[in-house]
Amino acid sequence: MPKKSKEGITFKKEENFSEWYSEVVQKAELADLRYDVKGFLVFQPWAVLSMEKMFYYLEKVLQEKGHNPYWFPTLIPEKNLKKESSHIGGFTPEVFWVTSHGKDEPIEEKLALRPTSETGFYHMFSYWIRSYKDLPFKTYQRANVFRYETKATRPFLRSREFQWIEAHCAHESEEKAMLQVREDMKTTKEVLHDIFGLPFIFFERPSWDKFPGALRTFAADVLNPDGKVVQQPSTHLLKQEFAKAFDVKFKDKDGTDKYAFITCYGPAVSRIFASVVIVHGDDKGLKFPWEIAPVQVVIVPIDTENEKIKKTAKNLKEQIEKFASIKIDDSEKRPGEKFNYWEMKGVPIRIDIGEKDLKNKKLTLFRRDLDKKIVVNESKVLNEIKKIAEETTENLRKKADKLFNNRIRDAKNISEIKKVINDGGIARISFCSVEKQGEKCAEAIEKQANAQVRGTRFEEKSEVSEKCIVCGTKANHVVYIARAY
Repeated sequence: MPKKSKEGITFKKEENFSEWYSEVVQKAELADLRYDVKGFLVFQPWAVLSMEKMFYYLEKVLQEKGHNPYWFPTLIPEKNLKKESSHIGGFTPEVFWVTSHGKDEPIEEKLALRPTSETGFYHMFSYWIRSYKDLPFKTYQRANVFRYETKATRPFLRSREFQWIEAHCAHESEEKAMLQVREDMKTTKEVLHDIFGLPFIFFERPSWDKFPGALRTFAADVLNPDGKVVQQPSTHLLKQEFAKAFDVKFKDKDGTDKYAFITCYGPAVSRIFASVVIVHGDDKGLKFPWEIAPVQVVIVPIDTENEKIKKTAKNLKEQIEKFASIKIDDSEKRPGEKFNYWEMKGVPIRIDIGEKDLKNKKLTLFRRDLDKKIVVNESKVLNEIKKIAEETTENLRKKADKLFNNRIRDAKNISEIKKVINDGGIARISFCSVEKQGEKCAEAIEKQANAQVRGTRFEEKSEVSEKCIVCGTKANHVVYIARAY
């Protein structure tokens, strides 16, 4: 184990991912874990600034697609949670309950800190939706949710409070509800992949791994360097039991009352942020896609006492801040310390300004996406920054896509599954059934390979071999196997 130093990242990502991640969270000042409630963390400015931008892009796309924003109460009455039995059964072990007020006086009814808000939204849907003309009814809220996570907590990845967006929509038919599910998947691609640079596969989860109360569950899995997948946004076609339990119905064109078909979608921004850190980061620290970098450009004056350098830095900042977030590092640290610090923080562009630069009318730009220095004429620096801004996210995305796609491999028996998984990959196999009858084969895989059936790739048309590689009966599906958090 390397000797720890105060500066820089001392663990290598590929050799000791767990320690690397913990060190990046600490040294890049993303979260402070010393808050005195177990499983809760303090989000620090560098994470918050990035996550605010992530929220912006997600909310922008949702609103463009017709979702209206709401703010719902944090507390949910117990009676609401009990209305849909499979939902409450799935969440009861994770619920934080509020049972008293003031001087330990009991309240009239137990209240839950929302683990998710289906039962809050649909209670109100029953008031708001009256006619087919109200449909589709598309809503979302940006919120924090609380779950009493019993497994080991991990900053951003798994904690007892996390930041997310949840979208809830009501539709007049199952077919139109499925169009919403497809739209949710497209939103995930447009934002998580195209803007945040995260590769993923959207799986339809098997029947034994669906969201409580869902008819169909679809979820995007992102792969970590340690070979474990992280579930990112999921979207669900809910059973009509929800609509019936909360009396969410509408008067159709023919004058009859019908129950709505409901969908929900949940991008957990704090967990997505973890994947941004993990997928793009390296042994120096963070790398950010341009759009969600907390600071996009930093200027490092080599001599902070030199008036000409100071003036040049100030003038340059005034020009750049018209199109990018920018900071001047005029601290008393040595230049080398500043370089290492901002590389660890993942700022996409660093501009170094020294006396020699001023004399030659050239500036040195360091690109964090390529870890490369370039020298640019002073008159062309703004255009060069705009060019780098366009290239940074694409470069990170292409690199991540290549690594991800190379980790997916076919397996023809349990031994091959174990090899793929132990090599940090995702195994693709022929499988009997994703309904209840296939659960025993999934359990056998988990027991022997310590990995889970993640599901079928949505609308993938892959050839299925004749037999399930576990039980030997007729194979009907291609499923993917991975370890998960």
